[in-house]
Amino acid sequence: MLNDQKIEKFRQIVENKFQIYNSLFMSLPYDKMTNIGMLLPFLAEESREGYQQGKSPEEIVEEFFQKHTELETEDQKLELLFKIIQYIERQVVLFDSIEDAAFQQLHSESDSGTVMNMYDRANQDHHLTAIRKKMDDFAIKIVFTAHPTQFYPNAVQRIIHDLRDAIINDSVTQIDTLLQQLGKTPFVNKERPTPLDEALSIIYYLRYVYYQSIGELYRKIKQVYGTSNFTPNPDIIQLGFWPGGDRDGNPFVTADITMKVAEELRISILKDYYGHLKIVRRRLSFRGVSDVLKAVSKRIYDSIFQENVRISAEEIIAELDKAEKILKEEHNGLFFDVLDDFRDRVKIFGTHFATLDIRQDSRIHQNVIDDIFSKIIDGNIDSRTNDEKIDLLLESGIVLNPDDFEDDMTKETLKSVYNIKTIQENNGERGMHRYIISNSDEVKDVMNVYAMMKLCGYADEDIHIDIVPLFETMEGLDKSESVMKTLYDHPVYKKHLARRNNKQIIMLGFSDGTKDGGYLKANWQIYTSKEKLTKISEENGMKVIFFDGRGGPPARGGGKTHDFYASQGKSIANNQIELTIQGQTITSVFGNKDQAKFNFEQLLTAGIENDVFKSTKKDLNDKERSLISELADISYKKYSDLKAHPMFVPYLQEMSTLEYYGRTNIGSRPSKRGAGSELKFEDLRAIPFVGSWAQLKQNVPGFFGFGFALKTLMDEGRFEEIKDLYKGSDFFKTLVLNSMMSMNKTYFPLTYYMRNNTKFGEFWNILFTEFSLSKEMMLELTGYKILMQEEPLNRKSVKIREKIVLPLLSIQQYALIKIQKGEDNRESYEKLVMRSLFGNINASRNSA
Repeated sequence: MLNDQKIEKFRQIVENKFQIYNSLFMSLPYDKMTNIGMLLPFLAEESREGYQQGKSPEEIVEEFFQKHTELETEDQKLELLFKIIQYIERQVVLFDSIEDAAFQQLHSESDSGTVMNMYDRANQDHHLTAIRKKMDDFAIKIVFTAHPTQFYPNAVQRIIHDLRDAIINDSVTQIDTLLQQLGKTPFVNKERPTPLDEALSIIYYLRYVYYQSIGELYRKIKQVYGTSNFTPNPDIIQLGFWPGGDRDGNPFVTADITMKVAEELRISILKDYYGHLKIVRRRLSFRGVSDVLKAVSKRIYDSIFQENVRISAEEIIAELDKAEKILKEEHNGLFFDVLDDFRDRVKIFGTHFATLDIRQDSRIHQNVIDDIFSKIIDGNIDSRTNDEKIDLLLESGIVLNPDDFEDDMTKETLKSVYNIKTIQENNGERGMHRYIISNSDEVKDVMNVYAMMKLCGYADEDIHIDIVPLFETMEGLDKSESVMKTLYDHPVYKKHLARRNNKQIIMLGFSDGTKDGGYLKANWQIYTSKEKLTKISEENGMKVIFFDGRGGPPARGGGKTHDFYASQGKSIANNQIELTIQGQTITSVFGNKDQAKFNFEQLLTAGIENDVFKSTKKDLNDKERSLISELADISYKKYSDLKAHPMFVPYLQEMSTLEYYGRTNIGSRPSKRGAGSELKFEDLRAIPFVGSWAQLKQNVPGFFGFGFALKTLMDEGRFEEIKDLYKGSDFFKTLVLNSMMSMNKTYFPLTYYMRNNTKFGEFWNILFTEFSLSKEMMLELTGYKILMQEEPLNRKSVKIREKIVLPLLSIQQYALIKIQKGEDNRESYEKLVMRSLFGNINASRNSA
């Protein structure tokens, strides 16, 4: 579909429907919400015109009260603002649902990046054999995290799901009743969710979205690429799971919680199998076949509800193989495709559904190792080096009892290690086979985990775990090559890798990398680190798999994910694409069957096409490398100067919503790693850091330093070199376009009032100057007249969303100003800030 046709289609089925269904809000019987729908446009217009005239949010909101209401008391005004927030929150849900419902009509099966599009290209270029060969040893893995960027409670998520279906069917009556339900359903959790709550929230998507979307996509791949000699690997699409296993900085994730989540995953997939098997049995009602299926169904049922009954994926598949034999020999193979589809699901999801990972910070592990060492080897832990401690512990042959230790963290860590074996017995080895170490920057960080496995009684050949270092800071990325080189030569670890088929998973943190080094530097550092790690791995006969810790926005490694992976050259190992998704990205990119299937396809084809279709734009030459490196260093210096500015942390603390992230009941995890009251930059989580800039509509981590670097080389008369780089390198082009996406979601007029602030005026002007420069430079570089010119649909969607939430932003800034002035009703204004967080984040869909 051509862009103009798509834009017109978007206008008809998204914009027009929103206008029509939005009018239903006006007549809905919401408590105390009479006239909100009529007052809201006035606040929106006051905001739009006011910011153009340079007015502050405080002036805009006060003028709204004076011109359009007769409210006199502060309490009355606050009540109205809360009602407006509630109204806008529901408008955002409506727009989300309408846009999601239109997805199928705006995309086709032959779009770029789909399985069918790749087949047509491969068929034309005679590459089908190469694609089948790549498919045999390739996979994509989406890993769901519990990071708090999702603000919809479960009840609201279910309404959104039903609302989307009603809109697809144009059922006005059902839409009307669902909007009424939406009006009376709370949007805020009364209590902070537990890690188990977070896990169950995402398991809902596993059961009702991904079981179908992945199953159907695999069937499509099988139909398109399968031959009598080739069946695509069922492991080609995999799911990972962090809620309940991610201990890093979350004291509420315990060993017991991990066990409960693993059991929920096991039971959930068996429930899906039990329901699916009912449909299969309805068709396969033949003598012999029905008996086998009935017995399988009973075993699955008993495994769900009886504590001591277990069934493995291998056992289910063996019974289905028997059913197939009878079906083909006695019943002409009738409805074989129905049986085969079910069997494929069992091969894909096993009895684990998604692989539950354990993650913990390397510094916590070191504390645990020191505690163990002081208790069983030598009370003076400072008398030995870390390497000596590991060697002595490995040689000790001691098997520890977690209850023998007083320290809670030591107990919990050892219990988690013991649990791995139990989870693998219940859910299969695919149920848990990775231990991820945050903040890795030394060899000991990996070896500490191996030592703990041994101390918990695992024989070397029974350690069915991939130990995964996570390099996420500039320092960690710098050291990653030497760390892995030493590990590959380590006599103990080398034998472990041999038992793991000489495969090493390495995780790289985009979120913390960008927070630490700035957008351009972090992305280039990760790219070059991957190249070095690929080289050192291949030299040591290791198959390396990169696992990218990415967030929603470009500032956390998000943005154009398909383009990013498709742009990586031959110098980076492409054995598997693995990345994290969370919160908004789950609901906005993988939130329903059509979207999920489309985006799984995009990732899959990006990885396969990267190997099969040759492109000179993917491999960087020495001149291009040198130029990107120079730009990255210049931007890093600029960003580092900003971080070193004495107002950097105070600005975020006092002028943004940073302090309020941790007080919203959206996630179980604290908003910073350290336990102290003082806010330190290094302890700050990437999500509240990036999210706070997004709430200010400044998105600083997504562009800062990039424009300065471009201008520096322009002043040296070298801009043509950069233009050639942009035209010649897919990687650099993707970085530019992702940064422009960040800038397209900025709105500095919202905070114009800060430029005259005695404390922060100078700092605000530094941010605005760099934004203006970056925008000017990137438009000059790309030849575009406006940001996101190449993506008219996304740009249009962003524009509508920004229009919906502009009054919300005004209210949030109004409340922050009142708090800064120390006015009365501080508690109420703080609640306004927190409530407005929800709608702003949900509307932007990938801001944190």
